[in-house]
Amino acid sequence: MNYEGEGSAKGVEGYIPVTGGKIWYKIVGANRKKIPLLVLHGGPGAPHDYLEPLEALSDERPVIFYDQLGCGNSDKPSDKFLWTVERFVSELEQVRSYLGLDKMHLLGQSWGTMLAVDFMLVKKPKGVMSLILSGPCLSSSRFASDQKLYLLELSDALQKTINESEISGCFDSKEYQDAMMIYYKIHVCRLDPWPDCLNRTLEKLGHEVYEQMWGPSEFTLTGCLKNYERVDLLKEISVPTLFTCGRYDEATPSSTTYYHSMLPGSEIVIFEGASHEHHLEKKGEYLEVVRNFINKIENR
Repeated sequence: MNYEGEGSAKGVEGYIPVTGGKIWYKIVGANRKKIPLLVLHGGPGAPHDYLEPLEALSDERPVIFYDQLGCGNSDKPSDKFLWTVERFVSELEQVRSYLGLDKMHLLGQSWGTMLAVDFMLVKKPKGVMSLILSGPCLSSSRFASDQKLYLLELSDALQKTINESEISGCFDSKEYQDAMMIYYKIHVCRLDPWPDCLNRTLEKLGHEVYEQMWGPSEFTLTGCLKNYERVDLLKEISVPTLFTCGRYDEATPSSTTYYHSMLPGSEIVIFEGASHEHHLEKKGEYLEVVRNFINKIENR
């Protein structure tokens, strides 16, 4: 593994030149000898901060985070034509090349699972030892349908507020924001209060990236990901793969189980009492599952 950056007690940090600008990265446990774990954050445009609990895995191996272009500590260019799946796949390849990651484990969360899967399908990379897909969205149409079913579980008043805003395109009202927060506290993060690392991610969110690629809200898909459908291609992925989700996850257990069934030999773990941020809500359990899965692959 090759890297140049500024070292500190918290890890090695630096910047990588990629198409469209420079992106920030951090390596925790840089001097460990086991195969590195590269972490892909969600969003699109939700920087790495909320995934910081994964730093605990650095007692065995390097754990590498980076903020994708357009959010967090990375450059934020105004060119909307940069916000495509293809460019982010290329960015991931540039990160891997720059850091000299001949072998690595790859973990994606939420949008990061879409990025990881397309990286595997398009680049067909050698040296990816395993794939961990947490809170996966591998079918945008299925994800959208799942959210509409969850919406029906809310009170009539909340449904009315959310539906009216989705139809009108007005997402700034306090009523809408309050209604969505109730939804988020059920299906995104059930901790109260939300952890500081998650709040930092929201503060540094790349709104332009999210809106260009996904849309104005979780329920309204207008961006380039609206036609993202990869389920039928999952059988082309040959590396050991672990799916994880929470019982109340936006990435529902039924959809995650379906993805698992379409990728031969894959494994699945559903975390009870948790939602989309199950790595925060069930931190100890999640870290143990990921650690054991990766070590099992390496010990084969």
